[in-house]
Amino acid sequence: MFRNQYDTDVTTWSPAGRLFQVEYAMEAVKQGSAAIGLRSKTHVVLACVNKANSELSSHQKKIFKVDDHIGVAIAGLTADGRVLSRYMRSECINYSFTYESPLPVGRLVVQLADKAQVCTQRSWKRPYGVGLLVAGLDESGAHLYYNCPSGNYFEYQAFAIGSRSQAAKTFLERRFETFQNSSRDDLIKDALFAIRETLQGEKLKSSICTVTVLGVGEPFHVLDQETVQGLINAFEMAGEEAPPAAAAEEGAAAAEEEGASAAAAAEEGAAAAAAAEEGAAPMDI
Repeated sequence: MFRNQYDTDVTTWSPAGRLFQVEYAMEAVKQGSAAIGLRSKTHVVLACVNKANSELSSHQKKIFKVDDHIGVAIAGLTADGRVLSRYMRSECINYSFTYESPLPVGRLVVQLADKAQVCTQRSWKRPYGVGLLVAGLDESGAHLYYNCPSGNYFEYQAFAIGSRSQAAKTFLERRFETFQNSSRDDLIKDALFAIRETLQGEKLKSSICTVTVLGVGEPFHVLDQETVQGLINAFEMAGEEAPPAAAAEEGAAAAEEEGASAAAAAEEGAAAAAAAEEGAAPMDI
């Protein structure tokens, strides 16, 4: 698909000041299966949807451990994600060998962004077609970053990338104010709710999602399927229509509507009574 003569080279600017090849790489991220990240003061949770190309094949791995204090979830071209995760792993090993301390998360994210940016400035390279959610824990606390194929990076309280991620973002935007003080189990529950939002009616099961946890005193690790399924059953995810916060908001809105309709009815009744006393029809007032 060629939009115009300005999208044949990553280093060619369009008259509107755009790099179409970089934008195409960002579109590749939107085509991948959804990945979600949430963080509190002490924990970070990453979750992703496992989608297989065929019923006869297994799904591709979407979450990678970089170090005991860093992990990544990817959406987009899985091969590019493997290469970048291996690069991050090497950087952590080299830093630990040189300084005998874990690599700060922010420094690794900047190095990763610089590596991605080089591919937008060389005509013989192409941008990485993958977005990464980087979860980390260091002396300054828990962190969640998003690295874009353009070389930009952002820190988030919670974020979702991949296909149908907008539904998950909407859920996270309603709940993100509670994440800062959330417990480990609450974060996992909210991550599972967000994953369910991306399934579009498909039943949530442990076989179609992967959940990882990183926290204080808890190195980065993947929760096994039995644990995830137990959490889904405990939180009554399968049959629940809406999260508690949303249900409470809907209940409050319904109560307000009922109160407003009752008040309007009372006003109409009072107006009708006044009209009757004056001998005029209610519609004439």
